[in-house]
Amino acid sequence: MGYHQKEGIDFKETFALVAKMTTVHSLLGVAAVKNWEVHQMDVHNAFLHGDLDEEVYMKLPPGNDLHAINEFKLQLNKCFHMKDLGKLKYFLGIEVSRGPDGFCLSQRKYALDIITKAGLLGAKPSPVPIEQNHKLASVKGPTFDNLARYRRLLGRFIYLTITQPDLSYILHILSHFMKAPLVAHWEAALRLVRYLKGSPAQGIFLCSYSALHISVYCDSNYNGCPLTRRSLSAYIVYLGDSPISWKTKKQKTVSSSSAEAEYPAMAYTLKKVKWLKSLMRTLGVDHPHPINLHCDSEAAIYIAANPVFHERTKHIESDCHQV
Repeated sequence: MGYHQKEGIDFKETFALVAKMTTVHSLLGVAAVKNWEVHQMDVHNAFLHGDLDEEVYMKLPPGNDLHAINEFKLQLNKCFHMKDLGKLKYFLGIEVSRGPDGFCLSQRKYALDIITKAGLLGAKPSPVPIEQNHKLASVKGPTFDNLARYRRLLGRFIYLTITQPDLSYILHILSHFMKAPLVAHWEAALRLVRYLKGSPAQGIFLCSYSALHISVYCDSNYNGCPLTRRSLSAYIVYLGDSPISWKTKKQKTVSSSSAEAEYPAMAYTLKKVKWLKSLMRTLGVDHPHPINLHCDSEAAIYIAANPVFHERTKHIESDCHQV
């Protein structure tokens, strides 16, 4: 992991079809509630030793019968060169432990590797990832002279957000300075390493006793960027009591009020919710009841609920009105 390659030198435009981690979280969340067996198999060649001339669809066998699962594995192994890894324990750097209450996902080994490579294994842990009322976006000072090291460290941290949502905000801030980081930004990144040292095994818990109902919380930080005065949108999605998706993102336009900042944040979150509902349907989970989208701005709620206000808000992006 990390930021080793340089655009135009050892890579150009590339695309690899991989599963979203939200899909992995959702699948394991459903498996925890329904008490499904979760096994892992490794395909030795990602391209399956040849070209497929037609589309191939595979439907998972219904039920939770271990004998049927083993028969299914044997059939796959006859067709493709695969290795049976047994019950899911370690997947793409994610440590998976299962108990009667559900799944616990963490990246302890990966986190310890980050701390070791940063040379801070013996450092004092930091209680918080970033100081309150920070000025990282407008700070002045000398430029950090090791650009590759800064990018490499942040690249490793970004992958760690799979199981640690509390890192999302500070990484969103530090990622703005990939092109020309200052010493202050590097020091903030090292503080994040020391924060990680305090709880390297921190992760997320997917409950087995949760209801299979999606609930969403969204918020915005009005004019949060001091350079562009654009606001930040953030959301977190729960399946019952289990967190399955979260993100912090800078908005595309400058809002002239906190209500305008909240309203695009709701629209941005809604797109994720609609996709998640279709994903749940794919996993065999019906969601007949309305999904709760929680927002703490009364003005934004009034705009979304009352069509009378829509005429007064045309200066906000038109796609926001889908809320």
